[in-house]
Amino acid sequence: QKNACILPEDLKNFYLMTDGFQMTWSVKTDDTPMPLGSMVINSVSKLCRLGGSSMYTLPNAPTLADLEDDTDEEGNGDKPEKPHFDSRSLIFELDPCNGNGKVCLVYKHTKPVVSPDTEIWFLDRALYWHFLTKTFTAYYRLLITHLGLPQWQYAFTSYGVSPQAKQWFNMYKPITINTALLSEEADSFVNKLDPNKVFKSKNKTPVIKKKPLSQPAGSQKSHTSMTSSKTSSLAGNSSRK
Repeated sequence: QKNACILPEDLKNFYLMTDGFQMTWSVKTDDTPMPLGSMVINSVSKLCRLGGSSMYTLPNAPTLADLEDDTDEEGNGDKPEKPHFDSRSLIFELDPCNGNGKVCLVYKHTKPVVSPDTEIWFLDRALYWHFLTKTFTAYYRLLITHLGLPQWQYAFTSYGVSPQAKQWFNMYKPITINTALLSEEADSFVNKLDPNKVFKSKNKTPVIKKKPLSQPAGSQKSHTSMTSSKTSSLAGNSSRK
């Protein structure tokens, strides 16, 4: 009522279920937990409007609307029209992103009345706009999919995430950070298993065991007879002595 606009249906249903959302998770390094992931949807009371107040408390202080540049590219090609900080758009903060920027709910058409069509945009620290999704539901899925990793919104910008954030992505979301590789080769992350090679039958040659050479029976008998005769002769000689 204060801003003369209606929440989109999916976001309204979200707030009817829960007044905001916050989930954080940590990793343990050297037995010390370190906060890493953060997923935030501001409550209704913190759904603050951007661009209406001054950045400083001084009189005649500049506002975000003073940063408007009409020479900026607007809706060229497939790029959607960017939000405006002045009265042409209504912008509400959904996620402060731990100081890395702001995820905003944007009403881009306010005249003559505020259009119910909204989009989700990311405002980086240099105050440049980056389109995320057309609906809150799609953004919520992105938030969960990226696990709230630091600076994950910068993956949708032209300059990407920082090297430090990329290390966390490579550890917890390697497929997400390698989207270019996925688009070039769809099977790059699929195990290429060839069952014909794995289960290929091998013709085993039978192993012939060599038996030890056995002497003929006749030779064995002659050998035993010779030894017996030798022993008997030795016995006779000893008796004669």
